Amino acid sequence: MKTDEIQLLYEYNYWADRRVLTTSAKVSPEQYVAPANFGLGYGSLRATLVHALDAERQWRVICQGLFNTLPPDGHNATTELTEAALPTLTVLQQRWDTEEKEMRAYLGTLSDEKLNGILRYTVPSGVVRERVLWHCLVHLVNHGTQHRSEAAALLTSYGQSPGDLDFTLFLNEHLSLPC
Repeated sequence: MKTDEIQLLYEYNYWADRRVLTTSAKVSPEQYVAPANFGLGYGSLRATLVHALDAERQWRVICQGLFNTLPPDGHNATTELTEAALPTLTVLQQRWDTEEKEMRAYLGTLSDEKLNGILRYTVPSGVVRERVLWHCLVHLVNHGTQHRSEAAALLTSYGQSPGDLDFTLFLNEHLSLPC
């Protein structure tokens, strides 16, 4: 993979995130924190969004080599972003903006060689994993897609669909290339 290709995927990722976050602002504070009545996501719209943001942050620091042990179930009690730390959508959006800037800065440091290099990290059981870096970065975009779809289903159940989140729609809006 090439750096411009991974950056395009992250442009899509942030475009789709913004659509979901913008639509989330249309629900009531009660709906934002209400337990999902059909077992979707992480229990509520807020919990699902906090999880997606936290996963992006934790994978970024692992990819940067700042932290080399993946926390249990993808979480670390001392570094995890929590609902208590992000009690409102406004606070969550501010933290999301910060994370987006940090990820963009990190992606800007990558060369094609680094992107195609090996990332080593340890899972909670002590097993050391080796992955091609771009595989981890694509995993994170895919992970975001999963949780955005859960958030979109919750938003739609509240009468506030974020609309289509398709990659091709993003391309149609942002590129002059034929699809």
